[in-house]
Amino acid sequence: MKPINSNTPAKKHNLEILAPAGSPESLIAAVRGGADAVYLGAGSFNARRNAKNFDDESLREAAALCHSRGVKIYLALNTLILQNEIPAALSLAEKACGLGLDALILQDLGLARLIRTAAPGIPLHASTQLSCHSPAGVLELKELGFSRIVLAREMARSEIKECTGLGAEIEIFVHGALCMSVSGQCYLSAMIGGRSGNRGLCAQPCRLPFAAGSGRKPAHDEKALSLKDLSLYDYMEELADLGVTSLKIEGRMKRPEYVAAAARCFSDARDFVYGFSEKKADPELVRDLQSVFSRSGFTSGYYTGKRGLSMFGARTRKDVEASEPATNRLAKLYEKELPRIRVEMLFEMKEGAPVTLTVRDFDGNSVKIKGDVPQRAIKSPLSQTRVEEQLSKTGGTPFLAFVACEIEEGLTIPVSSLNSLRRNALEELLRIRAEKAPIPFNKNPNPEKTAATPLPELKRVDRLLYAARFTSANQVPEKADLDLIFVPLNTPAGTLKALAENYRVAVEIPRGMFSSEDKINEQLKTAADCGISIALCGNIGAVRLARESGFSPVASFGMNITNKPALSSLVSLGVTAAVLSQELAFGQMKFAVGSDIPCGIIGYGRQPLMLLRNCPYSAAKGCQSCSGNGALTDRRGAVFPLACQNGCAELLNSVPLWLGDLLDELPPMDFILFYFTNETRAEVENIITSYRHGGKATKDFTRGLYKRGVE
Repeated sequence: MKPINSNTPAKKHNLEILAPAGSPESLIAAVRGGADAVYLGAGSFNARRNAKNFDDESLREAAALCHSRGVKIYLALNTLILQNEIPAALSLAEKACGLGLDALILQDLGLARLIRTAAPGIPLHASTQLSCHSPAGVLELKELGFSRIVLAREMARSEIKECTGLGAEIEIFVHGALCMSVSGQCYLSAMIGGRSGNRGLCAQPCRLPFAAGSGRKPAHDEKALSLKDLSLYDYMEELADLGVTSLKIEGRMKRPEYVAAAARCFSDARDFVYGFSEKKADPELVRDLQSVFSRSGFTSGYYTGKRGLSMFGARTRKDVEASEPATNRLAKLYEKELPRIRVEMLFEMKEGAPVTLTVRDFDGNSVKIKGDVPQRAIKSPLSQTRVEEQLSKTGGTPFLAFVACEIEEGLTIPVSSLNSLRRNALEELLRIRAEKAPIPFNKNPNPEKTAATPLPELKRVDRLLYAARFTSANQVPEKADLDLIFVPLNTPAGTLKALAENYRVAVEIPRGMFSSEDKINEQLKTAADCGISIALCGNIGAVRLARESGFSPVASFGMNITNKPALSSLVSLGVTAAVLSQELAFGQMKFAVGSDIPCGIIGYGRQPLMLLRNCPYSAAKGCQSCSGNGALTDRRGAVFPLACQNGCAELLNSVPLWLGDLLDELPPMDFILFYFTNETRAEVENIITSYRHGGKATKDFTRGLYKRGVE
C-alpha cells in the first residue's frame, strides 16, 4: 500500500510532555489531555505510595491503553530498597518488562544495577530522588546505565543547559509542587514521624507552620518551609531550545481534572512553538489550571535564577474555593478521546469481489478488513465523496483519518456496511497497537563484580574507628582521638597543612554543587597539593569529581545506601568507603557486614534534615541578619538550626543524635562518623571523650531512626 497522501505526515517533535497518573482515571485524563507519556506507580516501591497506584490487572490495562494510543508509559520504582525487599522489587520490574513498558524510573542504585543486568533491553531513568544537579552527576549516572536523567528541581536554566548534550536524555519538572528540600535529601518526615519521603510516604511536615528565627512559635499561617507550585508554562519557547527531552508535570496525588488541564496546556503550548497549532492554549484553560490547584499562585521556581520570599506560599481557603468551578469545567477535557493517531485509509470496491478497507498508521501497523460484495446501483451509486465522509467519522476513537478510494463506477453498498468496516478496522488496529513485545528478563541477575579498593584509614582491624566531619576547621581540637577528620573543601591550604600535623585529614565536597564544578575542581587541586587524597562525597556528581582528581571517594549519608547492590554499584565508580543511610534501623544494616569496603554510620550530630537552595531564614530576614545563627522554629517550639555551605543551607535536627552509651549494641561497623555542625571546639572535645568512655548525653538527644526505622 503506497502512501495515500504524502502531504500529511505524522507530526514530529522532540519535546515530550510527561504527565502523572496516580489512578486509572488520571491515566485517562493524561492520555486524553494530550500527554506524550505518563508515569505511574505499582505496589509499594514508588515515591507516592499513598496514591491509588496500579495492581497487576490495572497495570496491564494501562499499558494497553497507552500503547494503543502512542503514549509511552514509565513505571516509577523510585524509592530506596531494603535488602530484604530486593526480590519483590525485581519481581515488579519483571512484570513491567513483560508488559513492554517503555522505561523504569529508579532511585536506588542497587536496584538499577540488578535490573540493568537482568533486563538490558528496558531503559532506565534516574529519578530526581537521585539529586543529580551537575554535569558530572549526569555523566556518572550515564555510566551506571541510565539513559535519561531527571534533574533536581532547584536548577536554573543555565545549569540545565550545561547538563544537556552529554549523551543522556534530560528531563525537567515544569509544573506542580515544589519540595522545599532537594529531592532525595529530605529526611524531615522520616525523623519527625517515621514516614520516609525516600520510601514514598512523605507526610509533608514542611507544609506545617514554621517561623524564621528562634525566639517565638509560628503563627498558624506562617509557613517558612512551604513553596508555591511551579509553572514554567510561560517559558515554553526557551524550554524547546534548551536541549531537554522531556517536560514533567508533577501530581500523582492530584485530581484527574488537574492532570488533564496541565497536559493540555503544555502540549498545546509545545505544538504552538513547533508550528503545529495556531494558538498556544486557551487562556481560560490556563486560568483554570491555576485555579484547580495552586498555593497562592505559581512561581517560576529556580529556573530564572531568582530566589527569595516570592517563591513561598501555602494553600489557602481562597485557593480551595476557586478550585470547585474550575474542576467542573475541566472534567469536560477528558470526556472524549483525543484524535491523536493519524491513519491512512484505502477503500477498494470492485465488481464481483468483497469491498476492502486497509488502514495503516505511521508506526507501520496495518489492517485489512473485507466487507460485503457490492451491487449494481439502481439509482445512486456510492460516490467517493460519500465514502470519505463516512470513513472519516472517527469520533469517539483516538484516530484522525485521511481517506483515499479506488472505486469502480456504478456500484454501491449500504452506508451501514461502510460504518462497520471502519469500526472493525479501527478496533483491530487498536488491538495491534496495544500489543507490545515483552522485554527479556533474567530472574537471577548476577552483576559482574568490580574489584574494590577499600580505604585503609576507615577499615576496622581490632576496634571501631572514629571519623569526624566538621563544618569549620575552627572546631577541630588541637588534638583528639580521631582516626580521620573531614574539613570543608574550601579550607585554606595553610590550615590544611597545620591540621595534617596532628590528624589524617580529608575534605568534604559540598552536597549542593550547583554551578560550582570548576570551583570544586580548583579546590580539590589545592587540597591535593597539601597531600590530601580522601574526599567525602554526598552526591553522585561529587564522586566523579573526586575520582577524576585522584581522590579516594567516601560515600556520605546523602548517597542513601540501603542495600548491598547499592554498595557494589558505588564500588564500580571507585568509592572506597561508605556511610550508610541514616534511615536504616540497626537490624537493616547486616548487608554491610563484611563488605568489600569499610562501612559506617553517623554516630553523633545534629542530623541534616533538608538540603535547601532557597534558605528560608535568608528569605524572611536577610542573610546579613544571620551571623551563622539562622534557625527555624516549629509549632511546638522546637528550634532547628540552619548551616550554610556553598550557596546552600542544611536544616539540622533540633536535638543531636547520641549513641555514646550504645556502642556495644551497634552492628559490627568499621567506623562511626561524628557529624559536627554548630558545636564549639570545647564541646567537640567533650563529646569525643565521652564516646571513648561510653558516656551518656547530658542534653536532650535522639537515637535517630536506628532503633525504630521508617515506614
